[in-house]
Amino acid sequence: MAEVNLVSLTIDNVSTRVAKSFTVLEAAKTVNVDIPTLCYLKGINEIGACRVCMVEVGESATLKAACVTPVEEGMVIKTNTQRIRSSRREVLKLTLASHNRECTTCIRSRSCELQTMAEDLGVEEINYPNRKTLREIDDRSDAIVRDNSKCILCGRCVNVCRDVQGVGVLDFTQRGIDTHVTTPFNLGLEDTPCISCGQCVTACPVGALKEKEEMERVWQALEDPNKHVVVQAAPAIRAALGEEFGLPMGTLVTGKMVSALKRLGFGKVFDTNFGADLTVLLEGQELLSRLQGNGPLPMITSCSPGWVNFCEFYYPEMLPHISSCKSPQSIVGALVKSEYAQKNNIDPKNIFTVSIMPCTAKKVEVKRAELAVDGNPDVDAVLTTRELAKMIKQAGLSFLKLPEEEFDADLGDFVGIGVIAGTTGGIMEATLRFTAAALGEDSISELEFHSVRGVDGIKETVVQMAGRQIAIAVAHGTGNAAKLMTMIKNGEKNYHFVEIMGCSGGCVAGGGQPHVSAHVRMKQDIRVERAKALYQEFAIKNAKRQDNPLVNRIMDPAIIARLEHLCHTHYHARKKFSLRSEE
Repeated sequence: MAEVNLVSLTIDNVSTRVAKSFTVLEAAKTVNVDIPTLCYLKGINEIGACRVCMVEVGESATLKAACVTPVEEGMVIKTNTQRIRSSRREVLKLTLASHNRECTTCIRSRSCELQTMAEDLGVEEINYPNRKTLREIDDRSDAIVRDNSKCILCGRCVNVCRDVQGVGVLDFTQRGIDTHVTTPFNLGLEDTPCISCGQCVTACPVGALKEKEEMERVWQALEDPNKHVVVQAAPAIRAALGEEFGLPMGTLVTGKMVSALKRLGFGKVFDTNFGADLTVLLEGQELLSRLQGNGPLPMITSCSPGWVNFCEFYYPEMLPHISSCKSPQSIVGALVKSEYAQKNNIDPKNIFTVSIMPCTAKKVEVKRAELAVDGNPDVDAVLTTRELAKMIKQAGLSFLKLPEEEFDADLGDFVGIGVIAGTTGGIMEATLRFTAAALGEDSISELEFHSVRGVDGIKETVVQMAGRQIAIAVAHGTGNAAKLMTMIKNGEKNYHFVEIMGCSGGCVAGGGQPHVSAHVRMKQDIRVERAKALYQEFAIKNAKRQDNPLVNRIMDPAIIARLEHLCHTHYHARKKFSLRSEE
């Protein structure tokens, strides 16, 4: 870094040189000082509202919020004085005075940033009257539950929904002591254009937002002697589940995860990667068909339910561009209740299918009427990564000591080309790799498509395939998706194939993944670290060709025709608000 772009300053009597663009909060990291924050969330919520990060600046010891105060040459900063410690404790006490403090039974107990901070700052009693908000729980959504009595008005959910996702169904209302976060017209989330992505849940530092849990329903199914319970696990799960048991971010735990699922009592444990392989195969075929004039271009991926929800609400005119392929989750569920059921002489009605997903929107996806055959849903219940970790703990399993086990191969062993579907750019890369291989273009299949990897919001490139230049684009996070869709609609950009993931970084950073504190997010990019694990498994598989026996069998035109209703679906425009009266 050029010297001209650096400034010198002193933090707690330690000299340091940092970039001019740094805030005091960032500069403190260079001298190994973690200034406490509550409302701050890197790249999402940097507003200095909570006042927990106050520091003393200069000889006058002026109190300033570290997260929004830019560094200056010669600045002298104190982060740890009696005055600062006292100020932080009082701010925290005032926050706790209006907070539902049922900590032992809270969903975020032991992973709550407020709870951790109270312990770190030595808050032992609160000498302010309890101003806890009258408890209102919004739990009618199939994906997300809101508990306003636990909200601390940090604004993280508001800003991630509005500024990152471009949805904006949460915002502040009223003023002063009456301020609270709510939805338009104070509707339930299910009556708003909420896309169920769950990014508000991952941003929330407390338990004010959580997924709608289905653990008890799954436990009941597992104990029902009349149910054959089958589970599948998405690729992003193996890259994050270990965090719930103290392992470093991005540690692959595939074998232990399979072992845990079998110990929990699931009759069969399948890999959603098998469905990802099929999705890649079918999307590749659809892309080739559209390139020949059989459908509008660009073709847009359909794996991310958060993105599909967003398109149905905000860009319904683009729905014909979305691939008709079901998501990997739904394809596996459909095949379990058809091919697998027939092969094993099991009535599909007696099969209970469970998906372990990194995504809260998957809970909504399985409720779609078009993802059911004769009224029997492809998938019966969806658990998040966090829910699976809870079930493992409830069962008393020592996860880190479990042996490594393999997925069941009744559907066929997955090839692995779809394993990178859990990260942004993954479905695009996997589909193009398959399509190129199917066309015999080995030179294309060897490409690593670096231009569509990484966490840039919108990525684009051109590849030579099928005798023509194929223009492709990748976007992740629906805020970026909106920018891309607008450019396509306005004729500013022309593509043949577009991948969109509803969450920033893709499934690895989905709304159902392990909670990561704001302090850790300052040091590590969860999107990058978890994606590394998937690329690691992809490299191990060295997937170049579709040599899965069942995949090859399904490529038979007669079988494709027979399974058409199992592997394809459709979408529809949706109203943004439902002003139904309360029952």
